[in-house]
Amino acid sequence: MSDITETIEIAAPVADVWAVLADFESIARWAPNVAHSSLTTGRCDGVGAGRRVQVGRNALIEVVITWEPEQTLAYQLSGLPPIVRSVVNEWRLEPAGMHTTTVSLTSRIEAGSRPPQKVAARAFGRVLARSSRTLLDGLRDHVERAAAAASRHGAPS
Repeated sequence: MSDITETIEIAAPVADVWAVLADFESIARWAPNVAHSSLTTGRCDGVGAGRRVQVGRNALIEVVITWEPEQTLAYQLSGLPPIVRSVVNEWRLEPAGMHTTTVSLTSRIEAGSRPPQKVAARAFGRVLARSSRTLLDGLRDHVERAAAAASRHGAPS
């Protein structure tokens, strides 16, 4: 197994960041690398919620396996290249001050135990790290723009 973690600071409280992540169907609104997203299940939150995301030519299915409000969201990905057995993305939120949140995104890649599989997992991990950075930057930009707009209009963020 190979873990790749990317981290970012967002100038907004944990509740604001969680609200965006918890709107599970709407990832295409803030993730620049997601062209389209839609629910694949009857539920839009909690363990078991599923969505289909279009990333370039790839259609991925993501199913929530951990849902801890304002703390952790993790989902299993399917539809990836066959060089990987499984991938789980796990988002973790931690307060880093009154109006700042540290967000980490860890991708856990399982490709197998043989040396060629381990090499493939490391190579795929580099691709996922770039994707994770894009997701984190998009989340930060979306949340911080919303917070700035709310403060300009006198609304609490």
